[in-house]
Amino acid sequence: MSITTTVHLNFRGDARTALEFYQSVFGGQTALVTYADAHSVTDPAEAGQIMWGQVQADNGFHVMAYDVPATQSYHPGDKPFFVSLRGTDAEETTGFWKLLSEGATVIQDLGPSGWTPLYGMLKDRFGVTWVLDLAVPHNPA
Repeated sequence: MSITTTVHLNFRGDARTALEFYQSVFGGQTALVTYADAHSVTDPAEAGQIMWGQVQADNGFHVMAYDVPATQSYHPGDKPFFVSLRGTDAEETTGFWKLLSEGATVIQDLGPSGWTPLYGMLKDRFGVTWVLDLAVPHNPA
């Protein structure tokens, strides 16, 4: 069992460009999943935007990002980041979810998603937004 925490940056249409820039600065591999790739398109104009993306390098650099859909409020500085907790054990991750969710506002219930068997999002009682999921190998389509 292991977990990691990663800064998860939020953008409105600029996630791909930002991740490509960070990769050019820090090196590593970029992984990008669009809303279309995840079969989660709510606005056709946003189909090519990033639902989940990351840059991860052997030097330890790791950042995640996505494009906040137009159906959600977004102002730079309003939701600039999430704390991403990625686990390798479903039971352990579910346990963290149960503890973090006490007094929290659940944004997305913990359950299967288009890219992982377990994903959830909540804002804890201190106002910090957490994204929990299970690490699975990236499989570009």
